[in-house]
Amino acid sequence: MSTSDDTAALNERHRARMERKKAIIDAKIAAADKEIGIIIVNTGNGKGKSSSAFGMAVRALGHGMKVGVVQFIKGAMSTGEEKFLRRFPDEVSFHAMGEGYTWETQDRERDIVKATAAWEQAKIFLADPAIGMVVLDELNIALKYRYLDVDTVIADLLDRPTMQHVVITGRGAPQELIDVADTVTEMNVVKHAFKAGIGAQAGTEW
Repeated sequence: MSTSDDTAALNERHRARMERKKAIIDAKIAAADKEIGIIIVNTGNGKGKSSSAFGMAVRALGHGMKVGVVQFIKGAMSTGEEKFLRRFPDEVSFHAMGEGYTWETQDRERDIVKATAAWEQAKIFLADPAIGMVVLDELNIALKYRYLDVDTVIADLLDRPTMQHVVITGRGAPQELIDVADTVTEMNVVKHAFKAGIGAQAGTEW
């Protein structure tokens, strides 16, 4: 068989595979006919949990949705996403309500007070049907260290407006939250510049 014949056969096998795949995917899309607000959890030790959440926030803004952001733990240092999203005060309400990483604050009682105040702000968003997406950045950390009661948090999440989406980030998502979430992604570390002695930099880490 000539080279051109080999290529033609390869192309035909590819076309046939893609035709079968398209039929399967089209059937799944047709079956997914519900429209409802979903809970998305980004967890794991890998980089990109908050980055993904804020990417979805920008996507929501592109579709004309209003976005509410509450940052747990973070707050001691202004991040690039905060600086950017604050440029759109009519579309985004941004609340950075932590005081820094837990190993920096070293004060559990104060961290609990800050997390409780942050959750009160989150509840305002979760009760407002005008907010299309709520980003709860690093909420998982507050739950992991029991700064907040997981059952109370879940009850408030499930009581939100029907079409409201919630994106939750942070390492160590509790199983109870994973169980009620609609989409859960665990991000794993393959390689990280920090291990090579490269410090956190504007635009990539904050």
